[in-house]
Amino acid sequence: MTTVAPGAVWRTLVGQHHVADTLARAAAGQGMTHAWLFTGPPGSGRSNAALAFAAALQCPQGGCGECHACHTALAGTHPDVSVTRSETSMLYIKDMRELVVRSALVPVEKRWQVMLIEDADRLGDAGGRTANTLLKSIEEPTPKTVWLLCAPTLEDVPQTIRSRCRHVALSTPTAEQVAAFLVEKDGTAPPLAAFAARASQGHIGRARALARDEATRNRRREVVALPGRLTSLGACMNAAANLIDIAKDETEAITDAANARELAELDATYGDDRKAKASRTYRAALRELTHSQKQRQKRREMDVIDRSLMDLTSVYRDVIAVQAGAPGALVNEESRTDVADLARRTSPESNLRRIDAIFFARNQMSEFNATPLLTLEAMMIALRV
Repeated sequence: MTTVAPGAVWRTLVGQHHVADTLARAAAGQGMTHAWLFTGPPGSGRSNAALAFAAALQCPQGGCGECHACHTALAGTHPDVSVTRSETSMLYIKDMRELVVRSALVPVEKRWQVMLIEDADRLGDAGGRTANTLLKSIEEPTPKTVWLLCAPTLEDVPQTIRSRCRHVALSTPTAEQVAAFLVEKDGTAPPLAAFAARASQGHIGRARALARDEATRNRRREVVALPGRLTSLGACMNAAANLIDIAKDETEAITDAANARELAELDATYGDDRKAKASRTYRAALRELTHSQKQRQKRREMDVIDRSLMDLTSVYRDVIAVQAGAPGALVNEESRTDVADLARRTSPESNLRRIDAIFFARNQMSEFNATPLLTLEAMMIALRV
C-alpha cells in the first residue's frame, strides 16, 4: 500500500487523511480510473484535493511536492493540466467544447492529460446541453486523459456524469485542524488562528482571509452583530441594505483592479489606432469583456451575501447552544455576551425558525434568482426579535 510522505503534495489537504491515502494509491496505479468526482462542503478543499491529485499524476514519484511537475501543476502552469474555474453563475457550452477538444490531445510530457473542472455544479441548462457536451468524452476518454470534477454534493452533478465517475467525499475539517494549518503553513499567531478557524466554520479559504485581513474581520463583525439589533421594521430594512453594501464593497475591492487590468490589456491589443478601436471587432470584444466582468461581479456579490448568511446562521446556532447548555466554545466565542443576551430574549423554537428563514432566503436567491434586496428584507423581518 502506498504511504504518503510528509513532504508530499497531500500535506496541503487539511483533515483529509483518508482522501490523501486513496488518491496517493491511485496515482501509484492502485484503483486508478479515468474520471473522478470530488464532493464536499464549501471550504473542505475539494479543488485543492483535485489539484494535488493532478500534480501526483504528473509527478514521477507520485506527488513529491518538490519536482518541476509538482510545482507547475500546483501553480497552474503545467502544459498537461487544464483547470476550469467558473467566474460566473454557470459554465458555458462553448467552454466545454474547448475542453473536449483539448482533452483528446496527446500529453506533452507523455504522462496524463488532466482536465480539472472546479465548478461541475455550474454546468448550466439544468445539466442539459452543457453537461451532454462532456458526457461522451468522460464516458469514452482517450487512454491518457483523466477528468477531475468538483461539486458540493453528488446531486449537484447530472446523474449521467456522476455515474461514470469514482466518487471522493471530503469532510469539513475541525477547527483544531484548521487552526493548526494556519499556524504551521502561514505562521499565524495561535489566538488569531483559533478565532479564524472557529469563525470560518471549517472553510479553509475563509479562515486564511480572516487571519490575514483586518478589513475582512471587521466586515464579519458587522454581520454577526446584526441579530441583536433586529428589534424594529426600520432596523430590519437597514440590516438588509447593510448586507448588500458589505457584499458590494468586498466585491469591488477584489474586482476593480482586475477589471481595469483586463480593459488595459484589451486596449493594448488594439494600440492607439483610432480606426482599430472603432472597428466592429473591437466593439464586440469590449462588449464580451464588459458582459463577463458584470457576470463575475454578480457571482462574487452573491457569494459574499451567501457567506454572510452562513455567519448569521452561526449566531443563531450559538444562541441555541447556550439555551441548551451545550459545553465547548461557541463559533462566535468573542461575542458570547451578545449571544447570551439574545438567548434570554428568544426561545430555541423561534431560533430554529430563524435558521429556516435564512436557508429559505439562500434557496430563493440561488435557485430562483430572487432579487437580493427584497429577499433579504423579507428574511430580516422573519429574524426580528
